[in-house]
Amino acid sequence: MTDISETLDERALTHGDFTAVALQAQTIKATFPPSLPAAQNEALDLIATKIARICNGDNLEPDHWLDIEGYARLISERLKK
Repeated sequence: MTDISETLDERALTHGDFTAVALQAQTIKATFPPSLPAAQNEALDLIATKIARICNGDNLEPDHWLDIEGYARLISERLKK
């Protein structure tokens, strides 16, 4: 079993410093209108976190970009229905 410290150290390399990411993500999220449907709001929240990770961590980590694509797809597919 991996020690949580090892996991956190590994994630810091790809995700950036947690405090810096949190500050940037919360700054982005503060601009969202409160009237959005829950699913759209949640997708935007998660995308904001991914943007903050890209800016503060490893911007070449494909998973960050794929996750943004995935969250956007979840909403676009629902809007097509």
